[in-house]
Amino acid sequence: MPEPAILLADAAATDDVGRALAPLLRVGDVVTLSGPLGSGKTSFARGLLAALGLEGDAPSPSFALVIAYAPPEIRLPVWHVDLYRLAAAADVLELGLEDALADSALLIEWADHGLARWPEALALRFAVEGEGRRLTWTVGPAWAERWPPPPPR
Repeated sequence: MPEPAILLADAAATDDVGRALAPLLRVGDVVTLSGPLGSGKTSFARGLLAALGLEGDAPSPSFALVIAYAPPEIRLPVWHVDLYRLAAAADVLELGLEDALADSALLIEWADHGLARWPEALALRFAVEGEGRRLTWTVGPAWAERWPPPPPR
């Protein structure tokens, strides 16, 4: 069976898929984003956060590692995480991500760099394909009934 995929023509299409995820997101959810530099992870995250109500542009958490958003800034608490610079699983534990799941959702860029796994996650993989991007995914049990979203009418 071929891997499910969506072809994204440009950054706006990547943003749109992030926006489509926003109404499906719940406290306790984990969404992991992987792919090479420039493949659309941050564009997707910005679309998701904008659809949750964030005004202005969401900065990349590359240097902060974690940027926490909470109401009233957005409708649902979300930790936007970037694990690119982490080298050991112990570093991930120190961030307190498991504790955050009690009252927030996690959006984790470079999840594969954290040497930790989230089996319940919606694992999204971005790849550069020509001028666009290819989005593939693995659906954890918590996401089986929610992803992918129905196509727009």
